[in-house]
Amino acid sequence: MESGGALAGLHRNPTFHHLLRPPRTAVNNLLSSSSSTYKRHFSPLPLKFQKQSHFASYSYNCSIKDGSAFQVAYSASATPELANIDWDNLGFGVMPTDYMYSMKCSQDGNFSKGELQRFGNIELSPASGILNYGQGLFEGLKAYKRHDGNILLFRPEENALRMKMGAERICMPSPSVEQFVEAVKATVLANERWIPPPGKGSLYIRPLLMGSGAILGVAPAPEYTFLIYVSPVGNYFKEGMAPINLVIETEMHRATPGGTGGVKTIGNYAAVLKAQSAAKAKGYSDVLYLDSVNKRYLEEVSSCNVFIVKGNLIATPAIKGTILPGITRKSIIDVALSQGFQVEERQVSVDELLDADEVFCTGTAVVVSPVGSITHLGKRVSYGSDGVGRVSKQLYSTLTSLQMGLATDNMNWTVALK
Repeated sequence: MESGGALAGLHRNPTFHHLLRPPRTAVNNLLSSSSSTYKRHFSPLPLKFQKQSHFASYSYNCSIKDGSAFQVAYSASATPELANIDWDNLGFGVMPTDYMYSMKCSQDGNFSKGELQRFGNIELSPASGILNYGQGLFEGLKAYKRHDGNILLFRPEENALRMKMGAERICMPSPSVEQFVEAVKATVLANERWIPPPGKGSLYIRPLLMGSGAILGVAPAPEYTFLIYVSPVGNYFKEGMAPINLVIETEMHRATPGGTGGVKTIGNYAAVLKAQSAAKAKGYSDVLYLDSVNKRYLEEVSSCNVFIVKGNLIATPAIKGTILPGITRKSIIDVALSQGFQVEERQVSVDELLDADEVFCTGTAVVVSPVGSITHLGKRVSYGSDGVGRVSKQLYSTLTSLQMGLATDNMNWTVALK
């Protein structure tokens, strides 16, 4: 999933203000040596990021607005003090951290060098393209902390490629894959103390691309901003790995053929809020949407892809422009194939769903979430005795072990930062 609320994380929450003291790393030591600059402008970190493998550390060549420069090194052996929060009770919500990353692009399509800035509100013109015409999209990925202190990203280049695809659909320039991945690395390392301890959660990473330039007529914006912020998170659904309960929506639709349902544009998520809110008010976890033409084939949950299991066969709706090409979806398919399952990407009818042995959802936020029941036209169908099917459990265990560095990554999907 890739969850919605693309701009919600940019508003400072005073509840967490006391948590925003600078991390106890070399960053502060260097900044304090130039206190007047620190007080005037706190946008200290990298204009360039590079890995120096012979030191087993990460080095940033940094500059601040008065033109002075310094270097910040993150040693693999140095672990910053963890943020003072309750790691055992993390939910899935915005928690202000230390830094966010920003870089801009003018009409020539070339992004400037980016920089890390203190996390905080941003300034936009009332006539900006994102506010007036919804010209924006976002990504979602996670960083995990291993027991040895290493930090792992999961397939960040896939997010970069998907952002490029989405940007083309809504007429925006996008960062290169290299720019995207390096920016993610820089942001994660600068916020290392917010990465939950192993087994306590993950650091959710939200890259956001938006038309920040002012535009009055319906047209692409004249300026674009690429922004990344992060937040420590626990489970997306309050049920965790426990089964969720879905209701099939028969009147409203998430996407239509020829629209933008296949890219992570911000407007896709506003379209699900009414049905989702109504479903949650009735006690359901979320909504499962049908295709808008035949109204009998599965598409996806509000922010997750859906799979059904029948015997050794796993089926999931095919990617045909109305369904988001989830990176977790893609990974689960590859894992299932490697474990001997037959996997089909095709139209999946409601009848097949209701007759399945088990059902599960996939997404960045949920990873794999088993479905305990589906309600369709007032009829409820339950799966298994406890709703957590054997296949769901097996695939969840395999994928999370890879993401967290608990198993050998034969797929070459993880990227180690330290």
